[in-house]
Amino acid sequence: MLNSFIIVFREGFESILLVAVILSYLHKTGRKWLTTVVYVALVAGLSASAALGYVLRQGVSDAALERLFGTTAGSSISSFLANESLREGILGVVAMIMVGSLVIYMWRTGPKVQQRMRARLGSVSTRNSRLAAIAGVFLFTFLMITREGMETALMLLQVHGSEMLTGAGLGLCAAALFAWSWTKFAHLINVKRFFQVTGIFLLLFMLQVGIYSFHEFSEAGLLPNSEALHAATEKFSPDGLYGKWFSLVMISVCAFWLLLGWLKDRIKPTQSGAVNLGSA
Repeated sequence: MLNSFIIVFREGFESILLVAVILSYLHKTGRKWLTTVVYVALVAGLSASAALGYVLRQGVSDAALERLFGTTAGSSISSFLANESLREGILGVVAMIMVGSLVIYMWRTGPKVQQRMRARLGSVSTRNSRLAAIAGVFLFTFLMITREGMETALMLLQVHGSEMLTGAGLGLCAAALFAWSWTKFAHLINVKRFFQVTGIFLLLFMLQVGIYSFHEFSEAGLLPNSEALHAATEKFSPDGLYGKWFSLVMISVCAFWLLLGWLKDRIKPTQSGAVNLGSA
């Protein structure tokens, strides 16, 4: 439950911030008439993400796959979905690549993201054609939200346990509450620190997913000496002897990072005060 809570909490808050930036830009530039388009794109993006998560978790019928992709391709996809170990292993690798690269990208370009978003919004919302402006804002918002939703869906697929939905629901409520608090008490909330700590959590979670994916590939018999590798990694699976403690390790690392950040913020004013006093 803890993993799903933090995943949805972070991704939900990030999505809310994205929408807030878009709406704020449209209001400041006198394009309030496009706000309805943003809300429609938001609903469409969330619906598409939920549909993707449902299909990946529940699967679809063989007949439906054959109608969509043809007999040969549909049969191949059906075989892939039927092999649970292979499916979870491949989806785990996809989640690792997608989430890990996005977290690192956000760390490197975080301060410029809002500026780039506004520049892109400016180019798509100032089209001469009203229809082109609507389509541009819709697609921009839809793609941004769908990216966050797909990222969340892929990560939640790696969370095992009956309380996953409970944690996700609590995480969504916490994200909404945190976003409301941000609008009221923005000066008290260190958003940069929030994304740093949750980013570290996601990277550690991706490490756990990598171990689990390796375990699933060995269970599917794709690796040399698969039986021995499967037995060796069993203790590191989510329900294994060591794997069940990994969430506690992740939280401990994040708490330690947060403590270091808090101490750093406390020391900085003291040092600057000492410098100013000495220079006087």
